[in-house]
Amino acid sequence: MKKKDTAERILGNLAQAVNNLQGCREFSRLMPEVRVNLVYALPGAVSGRQVAAVDGRITVVRGYPFASGSPDWGASDHMARLIIEARKYNPGVNAGINFKCNSEIIILVKKYAMENNLVFGWIDRTREPADVSARDGSSMPWKIKQLVDQAGRLPDIFYEGDGWGKEPLFVLLGIDAVSVVKKATDIARKYKQQKAKTG
Repeated sequence: MKKKDTAERILGNLAQAVNNLQGCREFSRLMPEVRVNLVYALPGAVSGRQVAAVDGRITVVRGYPFASGSPDWGASDHMARLIIEARKYNPGVNAGINFKCNSEIIILVKKYAMENNLVFGWIDRTREPADVSARDGSSMPWKIKQLVDQAGRLPDIFYEGDGWGKEPLFVLLGIDAVSVVKKATDIARKYKQQKAKTG
């Protein structure tokens, strides 16, 4: 497949994933303060410009997830760097989404991962060396390596715990944006059911 065709296919898949996400009211419950981004990288991507993401991130409008802009190349920094680093351990990872993390969601996601044969992991930011956290952009290799060392392979879904000035977040990885959003919306619907039972 030509590079242009691949890029168009990725943008199309990302647009479909955003549309699916925007139709899932339940996902609004998983919206973190930093908002959500959804990314999909070109094969062999080495920079953020080769990773497509939602320009302006995804927020909540009238109770539904809402994309602030269209999918575009280079629209994400953090999630783009995460996908590029993750691919060093699993070249099949192309896409990812972040969402809210708290103690209830951790329990739910652990169960979901077990039921769906997904590898679960977490990053302990308290173990991050001071020289790594002090340099901008240098913590991503350390974080991904910690995940792989702890789980034995790159997890499909993981959370990053509290850090200085950092909101705890979940990240879900997958082969494309549509499949990633399918799992994220499944989790959101289960979270709503759980909240309805517990009040």
